[in-house]
Order: sequence, then C-alpha cells, then structure tokens
Amino acid sequence: MFETLVLDVEDGVATVTLNRPAKLNAFQSVMRDELVAAFDVTDADDAVRAVIVTGAGRAFCAGADLSGGGFESAEHAAETPLPDSGGVVTMRIFRSRKPVIAAVNGPAVGIGATMTLPMDIRLASSSARMAFPFARRGITPDGAASWFLPRAVGISTAAEWVYTGRMIEADELLAAGLVRAVLSPNELLPAARTLAAEIAANAAPVSVAVSRRLLWQMLGAAHPMEAHIAESRALHERTRSADAAEGVGAFLEKRSADFPMRVSEHALDLFPGVPEPAFRSDPI
Repeated sequence: MFETLVLDVEDGVATVTLNRPAKLNAFQSVMRDELVAAFDVTDADDAVRAVIVTGAGRAFCAGADLSGGGFESAEHAAETPLPDSGGVVTMRIFRSRKPVIAAVNGPAVGIGATMTLPMDIRLASSSARMAFPFARRGITPDGAASWFLPRAVGISTAAEWVYTGRMIEADELLAAGLVRAVLSPNELLPAARTLAAEIAANAAPVSVAVSRRLLWQMLGAAHPMEAHIAESRALHERTRSADAAEGVGAFLEKRSADFPMRVSEHALDLFPGVPEPAFRSDPI
C-alpha cells in the first residue's frame, strides 16, 4: 500500500513504521504524502483506537533527504512561499482524532524530531537522539516547531536546542520532559504497545478524541474560562450519551465496557462559531 511506510493494525492499535532503513528513514515528498494518507486511514478506521509511529532499522528519521545535494521539496523552488513539507505532516498529525504515541527508536533529526512534537506521548530508546539542526544548514525550523517545542520544554531550552542545532541525548530529552520515558531498545515497542493497548481496551474512543482536542486547543487559550466553557459543552453531550450509560453500567457491574459510539459518526463541535484554520496547500 505504501512505498516509504508500513501500516499495521492489530487489536485496535495502528503502527506506522517509517520504512527507508537504508536511508535512515530520511524524509522526502513521497513520505510526506504517505504520512498524511496513513493518518487519513487511521482516522477513518473506527477499529483503530491509538496510533504508534516508529522507524525501521537503527534510526527514527534522519531528517530531510539531502542526497540530491539540496532541499528536494517543490516549495523551495516556488516564487511564493508554500506550506513546508514538515508542516504539512505535523498539521495532519495535530488533527488526528486518535491519540498518537512516538516510539523513537534511534536518531530523530530535523523533521524527524519536529514530526514527533504534535504526537501526544513520546517514548525513546536509550539509543535515541534528537537534533533541530536547521540553523546549521542555513535554514529555519519547520513543522510548526516554533509553536510546539517551547510548549513542550519551555522557551529557554527550546531556544538553546534550536540556536545550537546540537545533538540531544536521550537522558537530556527525558530531563527536559520532551520524552516520557527512556527504555532499552528491546523494551521500546512493547512499552508503546502496552500503553496504546491500555487506551484501546479501556477508553471510549469519542471521549479520547474530544479530550485530545481539548488538551491541545487549550494550550493556546487566553483564559481558563475558555476551557470551562468548552468542557461544559463536552460534558453536556457526553454525560447524556450511550457511551456514558455503558461506562457507568460497566463500572457498577464490574465488567469491561463496550462503548458503542464511534469517532467517525459522533464528533462534537466544541467551539461553535470558531472555525479551525484551513489546512493550507496554497501559497502563503
């Protein structure tokens, strides 16, 4: 189905594996398009409750494929600015209706690092390293990293990492809070799968989708009242839902819940009258 990725779905968990190991999973336009398509697939499949993203071989993603001697994407040759390829991917991941777990199995450089930023939880192998080396290549960050990275690690740490472009080892990523845990290479994927399986087995998919939107949207809220209003609206709908009846019934009967509602059919408009910015492909 894909040239640069492998997409597997098992027991409610989709695993997206970047699959150019001979090139250290270097990013190019085909991978960009296929990552967008893969998240279209996982969003449309109600059997998918969580998504894991990892890399084949010894790297997660070595960044942009510069084997041709320069930046490959068409946007760099256009007369007017076009959305950067990394941003196209990160904006699609940001819009995912399913929670996304990064299993960073090795070096993640440039877009390899920035594509993990809109993922909800990042786990790293002890052999993982990240770098934001854009200034060292004479360019600037991509993938909306200037929005995501300071929110994840604070402006001072983000500034140091971006200005120096240096390689950041796994223990520093953990100390800064960019990754939740550092595991041995053999433990990484099992840990990611255990976490994804816990979500898939126990949580109502629509509740997870709504919660994901709330958590990310409120990062940019000007006042907690915005969260209060949105949460009140969500609770009004969810407490009257078939999912809530099933969740309470399962709790009282001491059994596993079988939530009937599906993300593809029961999306909530949490912010009526506030249009989401367009997913742009036209000149900026």
